[in-house]
Amino acid sequence: MEFLSADWLGTPLWFWLAFFGLVLALTAFDLGILHKEDREMGIAESLKLSAFYIAIALLFGAFVWVQKGADLGMKYYTGFFIEKALSTDNVFVISLIFTYFAIPRMYQYRALLWGIVAVILLRGVMIAVGAAVVEQWYAILYVFAAFLVFTGIKMLFAGDKPVDVENNAVVKFISRRMRVTPELHGQHFFVKVPDAKTGRLAIAATPLFLALVVINLADLVFAVDSVPAIFAITTDTFIVYTSNIMAILGLRALYFALAAMVHRFHYLKYALALVLVFIGAKIFVSDFLMGGAKFPPLLSLGVTFALILAGIVYSLWMTRGKEEPDWPAPAA
Repeated sequence: MEFLSADWLGTPLWFWLAFFGLVLALTAFDLGILHKEDREMGIAESLKLSAFYIAIALLFGAFVWVQKGADLGMKYYTGFFIEKALSTDNVFVISLIFTYFAIPRMYQYRALLWGIVAVILLRGVMIAVGAAVVEQWYAILYVFAAFLVFTGIKMLFAGDKPVDVENNAVVKFISRRMRVTPELHGQHFFVKVPDAKTGRLAIAATPLFLALVVINLADLVFAVDSVPAIFAITTDTFIVYTSNIMAILGLRALYFALAAMVHRFHYLKYALALVLVFIGAKIFVSDFLMGGAKFPPLLSLGVTFALILAGIVYSLWMTRGKEEPDWPAPAA
C-alpha cells in the first residue's frame, strides 16, 4: 500500500496506474472486441462510439474532481475541451493523408489506433520534458504564453495552407531508404516481396505505413500548440497528461463522422485562435495584473467552453447548404 501511495510526478502512483489501466482496457476493448475485423465504420457508429469515449472522459474528470479537488477538476475539463477542439484540425489533415495514399476506410481505423498508441508515448515524453523544464524554470511559462498568443493571432489572420504530402521530407526519405510497395496489402504495414535484383524475399513497407508515419508527424506539429496550452492552464503533470490523452483517445472514433463534414467547421479555427490568445494572456494577467493570484478556474473553463461552442454554432450556420470540397488526387 505504501508503494501505491508513493508520489510520482506530484501524484500518488495509484492514480497513474488507474489511468493507464483505463487506457489499456479501452484500447483492448476497442481493437479486440469492437473492431476485431477490418471493416468500414459508418457515421452513426462513429458518433455513438465517440459519445461513449466523451462520457468516459467526463466521468474520469468527475473522479479527478472528487479525488484532487474542484480546482484541478475544472482545469482537467478546460484542458480536455481545448484538446478536443484542437483535434478537429487534426482530423482534416488526417483525411488528406489517407486520401493521398488511397487508404480505404476499412483500414483507416486500425492505422488510427496504432497512431494513437504512438501519440500516447510521444505526448508522454513531451509533457514529461515540459514538466521538468517548468519545475526548474518557471519563466518558461511566459515563453509558452507568448507563443500561444502569437499562434492565436497568426491563426486569426493567416489563410488556409494546403498540406503538401507529396513533398513531405520524411515520405521522400523513407521512399529512398526503404522498399515501399506501390499497392496496399490489407492491414499490413510491412510485407515480404521478391527483390527486383536477387529474387529473394525482402521486407518492404506499404503505403499504410507511410500514412501512419505522416499522421504521427502531423500530430507532433499539433502538439506544439496543444501541450503549451495545457501547461498554461496548469503545471500539474497528471492533469496535463490525462486531459490530453483522454481527448485524443476518442479521436479515432470521432474521425469517421468529422471527416465527412469537416468542411462544416471551417470557422471553428477562429474560435480556437481566440482560445489560444485567452489561455496565453491569462498567464500574464494572473502574474502581473493580479499580483500572482490564481486566475479563477471556473471563469477559465467557462470562457473556453463558450468560445468553442460559439465557434461550432457559427461554423454550422455559415456553412449550411455547402457541399464538401474536392479532395486532392490520391497517389498513383
